[in-house]
Amino acid sequence: MDIGLRSPTNIFGQPTDQLLFDLDAALSQWDNQSTSSPVTKIAFGHFPISFSALTSSGRSIRDVFLKHSLSAYLCGHLHTNFGRNLKRHHTSEKNRFSSKQYFQFDICEGMPTAVSNDNCSARTESAGEFWEWEMGDWRSARSMRILAIDSGHVSYADMDFRFGSRDVIIVPTFPLDSRFMQRSSDPFDFICQATSAAHIGTVRALVFSRYKIESVTAKVYELHSGSFHLVLEQEMENTSGKGAMYTVAWNWRDFSDESPDRYWLQIEAVDMSGKVYLSEQRPFSVNGLTAKFSWTWKEFRVMGCQWNQLYFPIMWTTLAFLFSLVLVPRTSLTFYENRFMLKLLKPKMTRRSSGGFSPVDFEFFGVELSKMYIIWSGMLLYLLYLVFFPWFTGYAVTENHNKMYLHYKGWSTKYLANTSSMPYIGLPDVMVIVLPHLLFVVLPAFLIIAAIAAERALYLRHNIYQRAKKDGDHYKEACYTEYLCIFYWIRKILILLCLPIVWKHWKSYYEGIRG
Repeated sequence: MDIGLRSPTNIFGQPTDQLLFDLDAALSQWDNQSTSSPVTKIAFGHFPISFSALTSSGRSIRDVFLKHSLSAYLCGHLHTNFGRNLKRHHTSEKNRFSSKQYFQFDICEGMPTAVSNDNCSARTESAGEFWEWEMGDWRSARSMRILAIDSGHVSYADMDFRFGSRDVIIVPTFPLDSRFMQRSSDPFDFICQATSAAHIGTVRALVFSRYKIESVTAKVYELHSGSFHLVLEQEMENTSGKGAMYTVAWNWRDFSDESPDRYWLQIEAVDMSGKVYLSEQRPFSVNGLTAKFSWTWKEFRVMGCQWNQLYFPIMWTTLAFLFSLVLVPRTSLTFYENRFMLKLLKPKMTRRSSGGFSPVDFEFFGVELSKMYIIWSGMLLYLLYLVFFPWFTGYAVTENHNKMYLHYKGWSTKYLANTSSMPYIGLPDVMVIVLPHLLFVVLPAFLIIAAIAAERALYLRHNIYQRAKKDGDHYKEACYTEYLCIFYWIRKILILLCLPIVWKHWKSYYEGIRG
C-alpha cells in the first residue's frame, strides 16, 4: 500500500501483490543454478509476520518464505518492548484450517524431538520452514546482532551495549543453539548421515577483539539436577590466519543424547592483558533436536498471535455476545408475558427453615433489562450503529487533507483519489481502535448495565415478598434493613466500576487525537 496512514492505525505492514511477486522472483534466481551446496537464503524486513497483513488477493509474505524455505527472516518493529525472545519457527501446514493460521503457543511448536533410523528410507522432500528473529533496536535498547553463516547453518549473537562498548565479541557458529537455531531437517541429517563427519567434528566460533587474543577455549557443561558440571575443556586454534575463526576437534559422538538441552556450550577468550571474556551459555544437540522454550505472555501476544487472521473472529464473537446480551432478555420478556406460558412457568416457592418464602426462578432478573426500554433501545441502536455506520471521521492519511470515515473494515477511501479499487484501507490496522473499544469499553459497560438491571430486579422481588409478610416481627425487620444495606452497597460498587470504563474510553480518544 503506497498510502501512508497516521498513528495509531499504522502498526501493520501492508504488502502488495507486486511486492510478493518481486520477492518470489528474487528468491527464485538460484533455483535453476547447479551448485555443490544449497544456497542459504536470508530475508530482511521491518514488520514481523504476526504484524503483516494479507494482500488484496489474500496472499501472505509468510507463504513466499515457506515456499523457498528460508534460513532466517530478520525483522524489527517491536524493538525490545515486549521481551528478548521474540523469535518464532514457521513450518508449512498441509491442513488448510490449521490452528497455526491463528496462533502458535511455543517458539518451536511442531519441531521433531526424536528421529529413528527407519525414517531415512521413507524420507521425502522436507517441508517448507524458516526462522523469524526480531532484532531489537539500537535507538533505545542499544542492541546489535551479529549474524554468521557456517556451512549453511545460520547462527547469531546479540550484543547489549547499554552498559558500554565491548572489547571482545564471541559468536559460536557450531554447534547451534538448540532453542532458536535448529531446523526440522537437522535430525534427519544427523541420523541419515547427510552431513559430513568433518562438518560436525569441530567446534567453531568467531572471536572479534580490540586487543590481541592469547587463547580461546571451548567448554561443554552437562546440566544435571539444575546445576552445570564441566565435562569438556579444550583450547581452540585460529584456523584463518589473521582472521577471527577458531576451531577445535571434538568427539561429537560422546554428546549424542536424546535430550536437546543436556549439554551446554560456552566459549572463553583471554586477551593480552589476561582479561577473561565468556560467551553466553547455550544448549546444543548434535542430534539436531530442538529444546522446548516458551514465550512470556507479552511475547506470545506479539509473536504467537496472527492478528490479521484473529481480528474478524474476535470482533464478530464479541458483537454476537453483545447482541445476545441485548436481544435474549427482550425475547424472554415476550415469552414470559404470554399468559398461557406464564401459568406454566409460575415461580415456584420453597419454604425455608425460618418459615419464609423466596423465589427459585432467577430468569426474571435478566428480563428486567428489557423493561428499561430507553436504555435497552439505546444499547441496541448503538450496536447497530457500530456495524452499519462509520464510527468517526479524521485525518487518517498523511498525504491528503480530506477527512476520512473509519469503519470496522478500515478507513473509507470514498473521498481519497486514486483508490477506486480499494473501498477501505488500513485493515487490520483499525483493530487497535475497534477491539479495545469493544472489549474494554462497550462489553464492560453492557455487563455493568445488565448487572444493575439484575440488582434492581432482585431488590424489587425481595421488597415485594417482605411487604407481603405480617408486621410485628422485629427480627425480620432487622434482616430486611440489612438486605437494604447490601443492595445499597452493590449499587454503589457497580456505579464506581463505571469510572475505569470512562477512563479507558477517554484514554483511547486522547491517543487517537494525538496520533
